[in-house]
Amino acid sequence: MGLRILYFAWVRERIGMGEEQLDPPAGTATVADLVTWLAGRSAGHAAAFADPARLRAAVDQAFVPMDTPIAGAREVALFPPVTGG
Repeated sequence: MGLRILYFAWVRERIGMGEEQLDPPAGTATVADLVTWLAGRSAGHAAAFADPARLRAAVDQAFVPMDTPIAGAREVALFPPVTGG
């Protein structure tokens, strides 16, 4: 079945797609591990994830820190910080 990964804003633009359905390799335990693995998938992924400190994440539609485990998750969303105005 895989993990649904959603991309928003400039993350989406750099990767060139809004979502992927992937099976991360064994050892991909946290959101940060996932980002590291994704960065190696293509030049667009590498550009989007070059500075992980600029990213925010949600697991199953709940905002989470990057060290959050992804075991059992169905969906991970990656996006830049959200600002209001």
